[in-house]
Amino acid sequence: MGISGIISAVIVGAIIGGLGRLVVRGKQHISLLMTIVIGIVAALIGTFLAVRLGVGNGIEFFIQVGLAAIGVTLYTGGGRSRGRSPRR
Repeated sequence: MGISGIISAVIVGAIIGGLGRLVVRGKQHISLLMTIVIGIVAALIGTFLAVRLGVGNGIEFFIQVGLAAIGVTLYTGGGRSRGRSPRR
């Protein structure tokens, strides 16, 4: 992978990660760097899954954004259960 491939991966990762953040409700306390990293990982996994499933580019895009949303949720702790509040 050359420098243009790395730049492309960062740009696509930023877009996919940003869209993933938009899908998740509420404010996420996550840095831009982690958004890009989550987006890159989601794009790679989403492409792999789309190829294995034999779906087109449109569906691949939605898979990538969905995976980025899941990644953002898991990273920010949105998926963990909250303890019960103490009784008064």
